[in-house]
Amino acid sequence: MGVTGWSNPPSKRAGRPPDQSHLAHYADYFSCVEINSSFYRPHRAATYARWRDETPATFRFSVKLPRSITHESGLRRTAAAVARFYEEISFLHPKLAAVLVQLPPSLEFSAAIVRSFFKSMPARPGTVVVCEPRHASWFSVAANEVLRRAGVSRVAADPAVCSGAEAPRVARHFAYFRWHGSPKKYYSKYSDAQLSALAMEVEKAVARDSWCIFDNTARYAAWDDALRFISLVRTAKAAASERRK
Repeated sequence: MGVTGWSNPPSKRAGRPPDQSHLAHYADYFSCVEINSSFYRPHRAATYARWRDETPATFRFSVKLPRSITHESGLRRTAAAVARFYEEISFLHPKLAAVLVQLPPSLEFSAAIVRSFFKSMPARPGTVVVCEPRHASWFSVAANEVLRRAGVSRVAADPAVCSGAEAPRVARHFAYFRWHGSPKKYYSKYSDAQLSALAMEVEKAVARDSWCIFDNTARYAAWDDALRFISLVRTAKAAASERRK
């Protein structure tokens, strides 16, 4: 359970010790984070190593593939760029859990391109690849099969771009949920009823490991929504345990 990025909301900064970083303070509340800044610019090896070292041993990262690969190149002829990116993020190990491939809404599914692209992504123990397509052509039996064979999980997103996009396609027992805020993407705060519905989607996923990332960060709603979601899930589990007694 975590958030896209770890910038502390103004309401949370008062409790942060003067010598504690935003990331270290974030890690006091959450067990994982999605690095979104890698989508826009490269980071030095020393930066990834510092992020790795200032978080607890059990903390985990997902990291977003650069837009130069996904949006500008459209997954074509990107093997060299992918290799460079994997070299940079290697300094997050052993805390790197996932690499996120978020695609532009205009990118249609092409079996040949998709097979070639995911074949170029290095296999790393303990790290899975997840894909968030945003064109309706990706939500087909054929696309599901190509992703399955590649060992790539398809992200479950809210709001869903089409029917079926709200549920993950699980590969390697790993499910990844990205919740962008609804009805206004990136801005809206989730209601308790919405959080309960999202929790039901997670419960239905057949996965050993499920990541839930809140991306409604434009007005700092994500942090509080994630904490409320954690509390909701814990309460539901406690109630279920009581019923089994």
